[in-house]
Amino acid sequence: MHADPTPSRATTLVDTGPHPARYPGAPVGEPTIDSWQEAPHNRWVFAHMNELMPVATVSRRAENPGATVRLGPLTEQLPDLVARLEQTYTDAFLVLHGDEVLAEYYREGFAPDQLHLLMSVSKSLCSTVFGALVDAGGIDPAGRITAYVPELAGSVYDGPTVQQLLDMEIAIDYDEDYVDPASEVQAHDRAAGWRTRLPGDAASDYEFLTTLRGSGSVGEFQYCSANTDVLAWIIERVSGLRYADALSRFLWAKLDADHDATITVDATGFGYANGGVSATARDLARVGRVMLDGGVAPRDRVVSQDWVRSVFAGGSREAMTYEGFTKTFPNGSYTRQWWCTGNERGNVSGIGIHGQSLWLDPLTDSVIVKLSAWPDPDTEEWNALQSELLLDVSRALDTVP
Repeated sequence: MHADPTPSRATTLVDTGPHPARYPGAPVGEPTIDSWQEAPHNRWVFAHMNELMPVATVSRRAENPGATVRLGPLTEQLPDLVARLEQTYTDAFLVLHGDEVLAEYYREGFAPDQLHLLMSVSKSLCSTVFGALVDAGGIDPAGRITAYVPELAGSVYDGPTVQQLLDMEIAIDYDEDYVDPASEVQAHDRAAGWRTRLPGDAASDYEFLTTLRGSGSVGEFQYCSANTDVLAWIIERVSGLRYADALSRFLWAKLDADHDATITVDATGFGYANGGVSATARDLARVGRVMLDGGVAPRDRVVSQDWVRSVFAGGSREAMTYEGFTKTFPNGSYTRQWWCTGNERGNVSGIGIHGQSLWLDPLTDSVIVKLSAWPDPDTEEWNALQSELLLDVSRALDTVP
């Protein structure tokens, strides 16, 4: 075990099994804030400072950009579109119609090439990497979670299958209340380095996952961000790669992306798969394009057509008892870390708190990206405004040749 004396993370890292090193040969938990300048750590850290401490961007722009408003034919159908984007605190909005960027909007001060936190849209990216490993035969969705991560024996994950993990159909003592300091989701954030640690908190995301308990009963949907990080742990075990590197190899490097993405990491370097990815709107749209193109990216296939079909077919409607979703989408479901509306358009979406959306519209072969900064994480009112806007834009696209 190795100590990490960082003030906000001061603790002893608990051994949760073998994990990919930050760089070849690095001991688990190293380098730390106290050891990073020492050889051989400095060779790696000098090129990865943003994993050890906060960094600020030194912009190449002379001044903050003005607003970009290029909404084309959408304004004919939706003359109040700009007002609705502003009303819902939109930072970036993009419509990819086929292979054409049909519309873009960026608020004043936010540039088209700027990265934006995706929050739980990150889950859908994790699912796509997971699907690639399933397709390759490395993961059996019918297998037990603990067959891949034995360290989870005795936790709530001891018994359920990988597919139940993917579809979030495990009963867990995990309160996803983003504004309650006593909730498990905030404890999860603290273990991952998103909040200041409190006495008794887990020292790493890995350790936090081993502490989760619950009935473990299966068959009913329960949204739980921890599930995605368990998926990422399985990805690491099967691929032998750090999650960030697996996300690159199996997805991002195949997109022909304009920019690198980023992902936040904990004290061990484990990527926060459930919500820590940042990317540009254009590059995120490329992920949606992969799904609409049956799993194929510009540089290589990412996932099989069967995996994509399973997503668009939706999950169990019987399992979906979350009224916050079924109130708007009565036939809705959740599968493979995607929200499936079950509506007549077949819309499927990656969704993140504070207004992040990766919305797929198969009827018009379009991807809609909306990256926002709602004042509240997640309310019925904000979700209703967002869903109505995305549906109206989808319908407006029906008239676009």
